[in-house]
Amino acid sequence: MIPETVPVYCYAPIGTIHSSFIEPDGMPIQPAGAVGVRGTVLVDEQFRGGLRDLSGFSRIILIYAFHRSQGYDLEVIPFLDTVPHGVFATRAPRRPNAIGLSIVQLISVNDNELVIDGVDILDGTPLLDIKPYVPEFDCHPDERSGWFAGCGDRIASVRADGRFCGKRK
Repeated sequence: MIPETVPVYCYAPIGTIHSSFIEPDGMPIQPAGAVGVRGTVLVDEQFRGGLRDLSGFSRIILIYAFHRSQGYDLEVIPFLDTVPHGVFATRAPRRPNAIGLSIVQLISVNDNELVIDGVDILDGTPLLDIKPYVPEFDCHPDERSGWFAGCGDRIASVRADGRFCGKRK
């Protein structure tokens, strides 16, 4: 529970992410495991002007609400491991603030619709923001990746299995 003295921030979606994934079970767990999986982002008409010049980027960062996530656990067993970790050391969807982020390939911008590849997002997911992926800002290949180190070869094959779907707390 968030203390009452902390400000509460409310965000309205700027669009909707569409994919072939109706249920979380069987979904890729990260965009790296979703190569070749296409989807679309429909940006609300009132925000269409914000897409100007976006087509010059090969990748974009989608920030969205885990709209089907309920509750949270501070320790979780993530998909790529068998031992518990603190939720902030994972990318699990059941979080105190259910906000997700995916870096996807931008295929095209058609009016207010984006065609994307590498989709690991449920159909109908509310889009909160879009940011361009800029390698000079966002790529740090020599950094440490904690307990994820050594899991990279499994990302493409691991799929969601429902462990974060139930309402628990």
